Amino acid sequence: MRLIISLTLLGECAFIRSSPDFHFQKIFLLLMVMGGIYMKTIKDMPVHSRPREKLQEKGVEALSDEELVAAILGMGTAGRDVRAIARQVAALIREKQKNLSLADLLGVPGMGLAKSAQILSAFELARRHLLTDTVRISRAQDILPLVSDLIEKRQEHFVCISLNGANEVIEKRTVTVGLLNMSPVHPREVFADVIVDRAAAVIFAHNHPSGDLQPSDADLKMHEQLMEAGNILGIRILDHLIVSRKGYLSFQEAGIIKN
Repeated sequence: MRLIISLTLLGECAFIRSSPDFHFQKIFLLLMVMGGIYMKTIKDMPVHSRPREKLQEKGVEALSDEELVAAILGMGTAGRDVRAIARQVAALIREKQKNLSLADLLGVPGMGLAKSAQILSAFELARRHLLTDTVRISRAQDILPLVSDLIEKRQEHFVCISLNGANEVIEKRTVTVGLLNMSPVHPREVFADVIVDRAAAVIFAHNHPSGDLQPSDADLKMHEQLMEAGNILGIRILDHLIVSRKGYLSFQEAGIIKN
């Protein structure tokens, strides 16, 4: 195809000096072809090889990994057609699996930010709605199963739960274990791992071995410090729970946290 276009345009370009009516667009296309930067799209493929048409005819299950990637990308870039890009991206997906990152995709020739974002967005959408092993938090009651182990603790434990942008749990960590009625907490210790998680939000929880669910002055002061740190870091604090054998208190439900 490239050779045919090249020969055709070379023939037309022979009239450049003698004809005032030549088209600059043709000259530009010729330079692209001869320079090896002709952009191949899915439409340049034979109809039977086009992944979107194959999907329509046979179903998405019939597409190979490379064809699925090509269907998402749609077209290649200057110097690299979509099939070559899709082949390398599919191999990268098989290698990295859930650890696939933006940096990985940007390392593939022809994969700029826009195309990399398409792939990662498709991954994240599927993960959020098709995988069943994730825990999504929408209210205080959703948190209780994650912190029920704190109820019988004889010392005060402070727990941090990091969440992604869909309010799904990334990780639960015990930050500190304190005395009978207090657990000293520093924002640096709380947010260090949350930042590594690239979390969009956090939930805090601690127990009161005494059974009293009301936050102490120390609890409120600590919470205020954590809120300030979260605001600086751009990490939302969705809730803070106090749990005991008598039940729980949610800072969100009590109006202490105002979103």
